[in-house]
Amino acid sequence: MNNNQHKLKKFAATLSLSVGIGMFIFKFSAYLITGSAAIFSDAAESVVHVLATSMALYSIILSSRPPDKSHLYGHGNVEYFSAGIEGALIIIAGFVIIFEGVSDIIRGPELQKLGTGIIIISAAGIINFFLGWYLVNTGKKTNSLTLIADGKHVLTDSYTSLGVIIGITLVILTSIVYFDPIFAIAVALNILVTGFKLIRESVGGLMNETDPEILKKISGRLISIRKPFYIDIHELRFWKSSENVFIDFHLTLPYYFNIKESHTEEEFITDEVKSELPNAQLKIHLDFCVPQLCKYCGHDKCYVREYDNTDKVKWDVNKLTGSPLLNLPH
Repeated sequence: MNNNQHKLKKFAATLSLSVGIGMFIFKFSAYLITGSAAIFSDAAESVVHVLATSMALYSIILSSRPPDKSHLYGHGNVEYFSAGIEGALIIIAGFVIIFEGVSDIIRGPELQKLGTGIIIISAAGIINFFLGWYLVNTGKKTNSLTLIADGKHVLTDSYTSLGVIIGITLVILTSIVYFDPIFAIAVALNILVTGFKLIRESVGGLMNETDPEILKKISGRLISIRKPFYIDIHELRFWKSSENVFIDFHLTLPYYFNIKESHTEEEFITDEVKSELPNAQLKIHLDFCVPQLCKYCGHDKCYVREYDNTDKVKWDVNKLTGSPLLNLPH
């Protein structure tokens, strides 16, 4: 990751934390003024936002550190922990809101000055919507799961505010005060869904779950630059850590290629893949051909060919990630 990306990520996380603190103050003040369970649900999520964004900022600072003796691949995986913790905090907030909503239904809501509450929550919702949009887009631009997770959380916060506004408006229009806790519970259920999704993404990252979009980019680029003497590519693997993508695969070349020629092809492939994924790091295992592979080889200028090129092998994702054409000791 370059220095500009790091600065952008750090600025975005700091902005999110600062806005989150301000939102909590506004929303909790609105709750104290109105006594609304729905507004309490919004304020509770802001508490989670402050805690989660603090963790996000720390993880971004840590993930930017270069590899060291204890972390040879860097510190990028801390972002998965951050996203998982944020998801867990969102779930806790959801259950707290449900508890408060049910308690309000049982004891009967006591509401006041709802107009003031709507004004405060509306302003907070608009600010959070634009902040969430900014964080998600910045996260995608910098390949930061932490910022994307934080942005989705902030967007959820803005949707929560919308639900709160609808609930309070119904109370004002109908004088049915139970709309307030009912909408608080509905908002909480939406929060729980978001929390579980974030945990799912976090676990997927920590388990090196295959990202189909990245796999499509890698395989697509390799297929597009295929040369006649690239006899076989197999056992393509990759894993992602923060913005870095670590890729390895086997490439079979003519056995008479010298080290310099083989290295030239390795550099060419690396540059091509990095044009698609700038933060990719490639490790290519070079295999040499044997006569049995002649029938798969389209290299017309080969001067040691023993068999004609009779089998045309189509390169696709399954071929590149699968086994070699021949299981030979190399």
